[in-house]
Amino acid sequence: MSPHPKNSNQKSPEINHISDRADPFAALKIRNFRLFAIGRILIFTSFQMQTVALGWEIYDRTGSALALGGVGLAQVTPMILLTLLAGHVADRHDRKNTILFAIFLSILCSLGLAAISYGKGSIAWVYVLLALIGIGRAFLKPASDAFIWQLIPIEMFANAATWNSSSFHLAAVVGPALGGLAIAVLGNATGVYLFASFAAFLCFVAVATIPKRPVTYASEPISLKALSAGFKFVWHNQVILGSISLDLFAVLLGGAVALLPIFAKDILHVGALELGFLQAAPSIGSLMMAVAIAHLPPFKRSGLAMLWSVVGFGIVTIVFGLSRWFWLSLLMLFLSGALDMISVVIRHTLVQIRTPEHLRGRVAAVNSVFISASNELGGFESGLAAALFGPIIAVVGGGIGTIAVVFATLWLFPSLKHLGALADYREPDLELSEVQASEV
Repeated sequence: MSPHPKNSNQKSPEINHISDRADPFAALKIRNFRLFAIGRILIFTSFQMQTVALGWEIYDRTGSALALGGVGLAQVTPMILLTLLAGHVADRHDRKNTILFAIFLSILCSLGLAAISYGKGSIAWVYVLLALIGIGRAFLKPASDAFIWQLIPIEMFANAATWNSSSFHLAAVVGPALGGLAIAVLGNATGVYLFASFAAFLCFVAVATIPKRPVTYASEPISLKALSAGFKFVWHNQVILGSISLDLFAVLLGGAVALLPIFAKDILHVGALELGFLQAAPSIGSLMMAVAIAHLPPFKRSGLAMLWSVVGFGIVTIVFGLSRWFWLSLLMLFLSGALDMISVVIRHTLVQIRTPEHLRGRVAAVNSVFISASNELGGFESGLAAALFGPIIAVVGGGIGTIAVVFATLWLFPSLKHLGALADYREPDLELSEVQASEV
């Protein structure tokens, strides 16, 4: 591997005067970070609107829980298959151009979904377009995760991770609500896909206006060793491996979002508008927790905070599965999002602080596989479990499994519980880890 590139996280004149330690809005005061955050809100608003529309339309047309699970499977399969290549592209080629390509593909697919919805086309074609969206997102995730850290200095990573997650959850509040409202007003999902394509277009414009900065990308030729460097780095950093594994299995088992159309229609007996509220509730909780985290002092015992938050996530999932009251279900989803945000901020900050610049794309690709597997495969697992055992047993059993995962993680990765303040977490063996990764 070529020598390490210059650290692109050194302070620029634009941010020399900003002190993030005392300012919860430090990262947001950087223009390029604001533009990127706006773009994230728009693109994830697009994705979330489509999620509501797809869930409602597919279940309305098929009445099949397994068909709902297939929505996640169709998207996550290409994301997993293309992980190594996408990470290599993010480390070797212009990340901004890769992001723009992925967004453009999303715009075209949203327009295609609108056409299929309007013409009552085959559900099979919906899955084809979802697979194309998955291809775009396979390249979007590592490129955008690596690109964003070019916009800020390293001492702002924790603050930026909080607002980065907040931008997603703000979109996840607005998107489902708008999607559910649009279906209720229009009486169909066609318009939602058109709105989603327009939001993605605005994201394209926002990202395109971010000026390019000189970045030295990795120059090694494509090879199996180069492609797998991210996996090797994660494997040699057990704290990172433990934290992302915890998130993978907890959300894989405890995610109930994919089954919300079933709970809304068959268990809580509410309509599309209420479904939008249910979809938005976890993100409202996440957003409020993110604001709290940004204003409160950093976690002094990050490992325990992350572990306990996952235990709480499992508990509220169980209560949601047993609830027959809409408002209690809404509250449990709200709390699930708030608890999940704690582990998200800790994990994202830990990964970014520990990863050298020349590996950010490939490590982000590995992280995206864990996230995608937990979210999308979790949706398929929930749909399959609901088809076999019913939605209530699927959700309650998943919540119990989530709690069990915490105890398994403590056994496999005992160092997690000793993780202290992330601001001080830069182990003395980091340089050794970087050298090990560079030898790949």
